[in-house]
Amino acid sequence: MKRVVSQCIKELNQFRRDRLTVALAFLLPLAVLLIYGFAIRLEAKNIPLSIQDFDNSALSRTYVERLFATHQFEIAPLLKGDPIAAIDRGLAKATVIIPPDFEEKLKSRQSVTVQALIDGTDVNNARIIQASLRATTRFFMRSSDLTSANAPIHASVRLWFNPGRKESLYIVPGIFGVILWVFPSMLSGIAVVKEKEQGTVSQVYASDLSSVEWLLGKELAYLIIGLGEAVIVMTVATLLFGLRIQGDPLTLLVGTVIYLGASVAFGLLVGARASNQTGAVQGTAIAGFLTALLLSGFIYRIDNIPFPLSLLSKILPARYFIEITRDAFVRGTGWTGIWYAPLMIALIGGFFFRMATKVLARMQFLD
Repeated sequence: MKRVVSQCIKELNQFRRDRLTVALAFLLPLAVLLIYGFAIRLEAKNIPLSIQDFDNSALSRTYVERLFATHQFEIAPLLKGDPIAAIDRGLAKATVIIPPDFEEKLKSRQSVTVQALIDGTDVNNARIIQASLRATTRFFMRSSDLTSANAPIHASVRLWFNPGRKESLYIVPGIFGVILWVFPSMLSGIAVVKEKEQGTVSQVYASDLSSVEWLLGKELAYLIIGLGEAVIVMTVATLLFGLRIQGDPLTLLVGTVIYLGASVAFGLLVGARASNQTGAVQGTAIAGFLTALLLSGFIYRIDNIPFPLSLLSKILPARYFIEITRDAFVRGTGWTGIWYAPLMIALIGGFFFRMATKVLARMQFLD
């Protein structure tokens, strides 16, 4: 154990002397947090909407005002009275056409057809527009006392966990999983390759320090650095985006430590396989960043990932850590809800470390 600690201290001293590596460890994660935290928005807002009101009555104008009062739409021009022209030119994403007998029929309790033409180029955006128009219309009917009193069902809807629909509560805990997977693994991978490029790894082979002890020293060192990254990133996110831990914080603490250990172990494996620093960076970027970004549930629902890529998502530690962070900062169910996630991360991380030791032991034997 003393030799592992000594190797860890040596690694930390080498890390401290390299200012570029220190910047890579602490400044780039903050930059990624700010970019993704402020830039990514999955809820469509400020959608250009044009109106063609043939009725121009008090009730139709109230309906139009209600559409724009949602702050989801903004006024788009209606070109030459043509409801399609603005959509064709990309000036509007939808056009609502109000018939000339809108107020008359509503006051006489007759059905009225309001036509909505929606740009379907972006299917997801089209669905959002359609749902928003329907919801706003229903709200307008209720608030104007125009709904039937004999309606058999009245839905009372409440948003749980995130009633204000703050997207930062979804995006920011997810980006923790990407940041804390990419950067610790990249740093540990580069550290292993540096030893190979400088030839100092041969001294390790010649010493009585085993490959397991050597890797454990690096694992411990970059686990400490990763914990520093996690503290800085989560603290800044708390201050900027108003995140608060819900429920038991122990799940987040334990999950973060295990996840960082798996991240460093993945970097050690990539570094043991790579022949230069460029290869180590590319390996962690392609195999680490892209999978953590696209297949972990950070942006896209895991249920929507097609087979066979859905199988790959089951062995991604980022997937399970994102479940931990979103539970810790949004739901707060604790161990009962995500007990399996730290276990899965530990199993996958242990596999990465075991493979790294095998690769290094084989290199030591060949050397």
